[in-house]
Amino acid sequence: MTAACLMSTYQPLALSFTRGLGTRLWDQHGREYLDAVAGVAVTNVGHSHPRLVTAISEQAGLLLHTSNLYSIDWQQRLARRLTQLSGLDRAFFNNSGAEANEAALKLARLHGWKKGIEQPLVVVMENAFHGRTLGTMAASDGPSVRLGFQRLPGDFLRVGFGDLDALERITQQFSARIAAVLLEPIQGESGVLPAPPGYLKALRDHCTRHGWLMMLDEIQTGIGRTGAWFAFQHEGIVPDVMTLAKGLGNGIPIGACLARAGVAELFTPGSHGSTFGGNPLACRVACTVLDIIHEQGLLQNAARQGEHLLDRLRIELDGHLQVRAIRGKGLMIGIELASPYRDLAHRAAQEHGLLINVTRGKIIRLLPPLTLDAREVEMIVRAITRLLD
Repeated sequence: MTAACLMSTYQPLALSFTRGLGTRLWDQHGREYLDAVAGVAVTNVGHSHPRLVTAISEQAGLLLHTSNLYSIDWQQRLARRLTQLSGLDRAFFNNSGAEANEAALKLARLHGWKKGIEQPLVVVMENAFHGRTLGTMAASDGPSVRLGFQRLPGDFLRVGFGDLDALERITQQFSARIAAVLLEPIQGESGVLPAPPGYLKALRDHCTRHGWLMMLDEIQTGIGRTGAWFAFQHEGIVPDVMTLAKGLGNGIPIGACLARAGVAELFTPGSHGSTFGGNPLACRVACTVLDIIHEQGLLQNAARQGEHLLDRLRIELDGHLQVRAIRGKGLMIGIELASPYRDLAHRAAQEHGLLINVTRGKIIRLLPPLTLDAREVEMIVRAITRLLD
């Protein structure tokens, strides 16, 4: 099979899968792999879950699309579920994380406009990643993401992630123009960097005090990944806006932007939209994902197995010359290496039957399905240890 007809936006491994079940994938030659990537934090309830197979099959035989010109029952059900779980009030559905973040940035603009700010600013974080549309690239950090796309839209102020002093300095300088803060509770693409303890709560208080929107990108951390429905719940706060995607559809494309009522009402008919967003298939699948996570106790499993995996990695890799740090929350774990390793993901797959992701050249990112069990934890630890040795 040739990739000559595809635009070269990826550098895929010479590996193709034909089927999956639970935490396992099989390639075209029938070889089995333990999936510790989950489609980059997407297949949270595992591959080919029978409940999802049934839901997709039934809904495909009933109704796929009507457009948002009409009421969609499954969309209303999903919005009700997500608002109940999050403490937010309204939801808008689209097809991806980048689209959800674009909706959040539009809300920030409207919030600033309502306050009489002619050129509103949004505070974002160093090393952040929010997507690959022009707007979300502008909010992201890293020259490799933005190379060749200047000048990008939007006005952003960048501060150090977790640096409250830096936030205070820009507040003194730009307070009259700032409308919102956008950040990830755990920076994923940058190497699984959790916000320092207490930072999100301090930021919540700061935003409330200054009338800014606190907007959390939970595209990677949401839907149980960290051992709670949403990562902000570990800090006992509620943001003004939250974005979701990835694990919400377990592979069926869907994104969501949730907001408090007063913020959501900034959108009026015609101010935002999505042709495919919130279609019956995607919303029924997302509702089924939420059912599975709740009924199978996957939040608790993610917390328990994530802690177990962190502990075992720290024990087995203690003192390893190439391991600089091991960190994470729930089943979102990063292993930072002292220097880049060539073809690490390829070697892990070829030599150990383990699928991993390497970000920033030298950070192994583990994002296994939330169904991971203790035996599979040991398989991951053994493979990673042998790989680095």
